[in-house]
Amino acid sequence: MKKMIKDLIKKIKKYDTIIILRHNRPDGDALGTQLGLKKSIQKTFPNKKVYATGDLNPRLSFIGEMDEINDDVFENALVIICDVAVSYMQGDARYNKGKETFVIDHHTNKSDIVDDNHFICDSTCAACAELVSEILFDNRFVVDKDVALSLYTALVTDSGRFQYNETSPRTLRIAAKLLETGFDPQKIYSKLYVETIEKRKLTAEFTSRFKLTSKNVAYMFNTKETLEKYNISFNDCSRGMVSVMAGLEGILIWANFTEEPETGKVIAEFRSRGFSIVDIAKKYGGGGHDQACGATLESFEQALEVLKDFDQRMVEVNGQ
Repeated sequence: MKKMIKDLIKKIKKYDTIIILRHNRPDGDALGTQLGLKKSIQKTFPNKKVYATGDLNPRLSFIGEMDEINDDVFENALVIICDVAVSYMQGDARYNKGKETFVIDHHTNKSDIVDDNHFICDSTCAACAELVSEILFDNRFVVDKDVALSLYTALVTDSGRFQYNETSPRTLRIAAKLLETGFDPQKIYSKLYVETIEKRKLTAEFTSRFKLTSKNVAYMFNTKETLEKYNISFNDCSRGMVSVMAGLEGILIWANFTEEPETGKVIAEFRSRGFSIVDIAKKYGGGGHDQACGATLESFEQALEVLKDFDQRMVEVNGQ
């Protein structure tokens, strides 16, 4: 991996135009890593043109905004894709239009976008931002308060505020180095973890909606009518409400299935505690982390098949 990182640094220094991409429906890690890398390259090489494109998550708009660029900008550009290795999840359909492309990721999926010489991946990292931060620090790129705020947002969200199993001494060392830049972490926490009274009541409503399978797998089905009824956005329902089933005694697997209004597909978020379920996500074309993953399904009928697999996993874990 050291050679690939060295090659990436050479390419960053070589290209005048660099475009940073990530997956669609961005979470904190995808957006924070993308914008943190963009800002760092810009500050290190002020004469370069550096862009970040894709759909924006309004909840994370405090990190920064997206750029709008024409197709011809890609022609002679270096494209760096963060936090995703597979084509179907790209946040910009032009991801393969660049002169050269590198992927930086921390999930367990193989890449169908680049060859192994352009694929920088470390699945031991709690967040893609952990890997990117390390690259920036090791190669003496500018990491000031603005850059660090973006990368720390990515790190704190994808590690579950440093609670998930992937959090390691290395994770905390990177977090400490980012904090040493002097930004105020409360700016992040007040945006992400302080809720309105209405949002808290809505969370309580969704807490009452989840069901259990015969093997104690918790799940929710959210149709487009559900989104309309509660006046909740797709992102706030899909990724935002999966956590209402977390941290409950006796529930070791939980899943949130939400219909995407534009496509009719069912976006599934899977979580577990104490053991891996990512192989089940991959069975349905998805992927992610061992205990936090997901997939795009064709229907709620297919979601029922996923739940059968989760029940079987519980049998394997419990031995009965």
